[in-house]
Amino acid sequence: MSEQFEFGGEIVWRPNEDYIENANLTAFMRQHNIADFTELMQRSTEDVAWFTEAVLKFLDIQFQQPYSKVVDLSKGIMWPQWCVDGKMNIAHNCVDKYIGTQTENQPALIWEGEEGQTVTMTYAELYRQVNQTANALRNLGLGKGDAIGIYVPMTPEIVVALLAIAKIGGIILPLFSGYGVGAVVTRLADADAKALFTADGMFRRGRPVAMKPTADKAAEQVPSLKIMIVLNRIGLDVHMEEGRDYWWNDIIPKQSDQAETEITSAEDTLMVIYTSGTTGRPKGAVHTHCGFPVKAAQDMAFGTDLHPGQVLYWMTDMGWMMGPWLVFGALILGSTFFIYDGAPDYPEPDRLWEMVARHKITTLGISPTLVRSLIAHGETPFKKHDISSLRFFASTGEPWNPDPWMWLFNNVGGAKLPIINYSGGTEISGGIVMGNPILPLKASAFAGPCPGIAADVFNEQGNSVQDQVGELVIKAPWIGMTRGFWKDPQRYEETYWARWPNTWVQGDWAAKDNDGLWYILGRSDDTIKIAGKRLGPAEVESILVSHPEVVEAGAIGIPHEIKGSELVIFCVLVSGAQISDDLRQELKKMVIDAMGKPLAPKNILFVNDLPKTRNAKVMRRMVRSAYLGHDPGDTSSLVNPEAVEQIKKAK
Repeated sequence: MSEQFEFGGEIVWRPNEDYIENANLTAFMRQHNIADFTELMQRSTEDVAWFTEAVLKFLDIQFQQPYSKVVDLSKGIMWPQWCVDGKMNIAHNCVDKYIGTQTENQPALIWEGEEGQTVTMTYAELYRQVNQTANALRNLGLGKGDAIGIYVPMTPEIVVALLAIAKIGGIILPLFSGYGVGAVVTRLADADAKALFTADGMFRRGRPVAMKPTADKAAEQVPSLKIMIVLNRIGLDVHMEEGRDYWWNDIIPKQSDQAETEITSAEDTLMVIYTSGTTGRPKGAVHTHCGFPVKAAQDMAFGTDLHPGQVLYWMTDMGWMMGPWLVFGALILGSTFFIYDGAPDYPEPDRLWEMVARHKITTLGISPTLVRSLIAHGETPFKKHDISSLRFFASTGEPWNPDPWMWLFNNVGGAKLPIINYSGGTEISGGIVMGNPILPLKASAFAGPCPGIAADVFNEQGNSVQDQVGELVIKAPWIGMTRGFWKDPQRYEETYWARWPNTWVQGDWAAKDNDGLWYILGRSDDTIKIAGKRLGPAEVESILVSHPEVVEAGAIGIPHEIKGSELVIFCVLVSGAQISDDLRQELKKMVIDAMGKPLAPKNILFVNDLPKTRNAKVMRRMVRSAYLGHDPGDTSSLVNPEAVEQIKKAK
């Protein structure tokens, strides 16, 4: 990372009395006589057991059998055991415990489909449908410890399926709805999945997209898969394999709406979420009943400050960790979440804001990539709608550039709504660093680490640094940490724990400034080293996206005999912009003026899109491989694999 990096600038948002007084974070600190956030961070990271137990009580996590000890570290910091001897099923804490209370009549979820259909489901209705689905699964011979895939678009049924698998003590395998055959096979086979929820298809930009044929081809290659439950989402004529395939509506609605919740150990496996890199088989992050959901709800409570009666919409697919995060977190808090099955700018660019207005969404989680695309449409789309219900924006998935952050903050939010920046990962169960409603914000920054996360920034020698860029690390365990990689504990240890003793290394460049705000500056393995200077791609990309004709940029380093690496940048332009040598030279000059002549780009190339994962991360390693003519690796996690081919032709 460039030694000249300038942090943050001025504070642009300070919480008013309303935000501070009504914050969950304020209530939690007052319960424990904690004076301020600094004291909370100190206490929560130095006494992990106290903090974890305090959070479990704050969230009203109910146990069928109480735990004897909050955490057992006898196997070391890499392998803690949480809620020792405790019996607890998260389905009880998400749904069952509300039956007979006022909450049962409150909306649990609101859904909208691209075609305009909407559904609102109360906690009581969700409880009944989860029970019916659990009974159907049990009647098909499925039960505790069985891995069940979910390959379904974002519909109410996907939420029901997720909770029903948990209710019977099964293992949830969430899969991206856009996956191809190979990606589905790899994940189902690795987990020895016995069953799969899928759908006939889904709508995307008004067009039907089939899913069942992909599921069929995958099933042929997964010997353990014996059952497929199919949702009739869009009315496609699909093949149904006798003895294996069942229509959702044929087997679930006729079941009893009462079902026992399997008594599970707090540390029984609840879910395996697969993440993929550019090489090797996907990594299955293992999560338990008392792990992932608790961390999700904690971050949602303290960061996005969700309360009962409020509505959270995070634009996500269930195959990205933010899907289960949304469901578990909101339900544990007794609140309401919104899900949408479709494109956020279809049929018009105002679709997102129309949904905010119609469903009175209070917290909107969107990616920087989407914001950059919305800027091109100007202010008319959001000004057409009453979006006064919004209290917070939120964002995760990739680092911000300051210009689009400020556009969302100033133009859409009127400089009044905080943008709760959130960064962590699938293996974290949520955030390492996050904004919150009681601390000030700078553009693109994080207010600080999440409570309970002993985060730090290390230099190459493993020393903590301030106002410098270094590796983001965690120095103490937390309840949401993955319980390792499925069937591969050694790979887990090598991935996160091998660099410094008893220190989790996240693989992100980070910094903390002298005002106490934090920054995530991209993946540390994306770093470019030119003539001995370390350069973070986000730093260069921020310069270019400040140009009015550049929507997005991706910077990579390619080999150079003398300098080690030299810079190549790919730019996506606004609609109607003309590609020209003059524009290329103008952009080059912007980089030189900002970074100096030694860091002048070798080339700036123009493409229609950059390869991204479905959680909007630009896959720079794939960009680099494609540009150099190397194998780009596993592209199954990409939402737009065709962008890789564009990179190859951009020379």
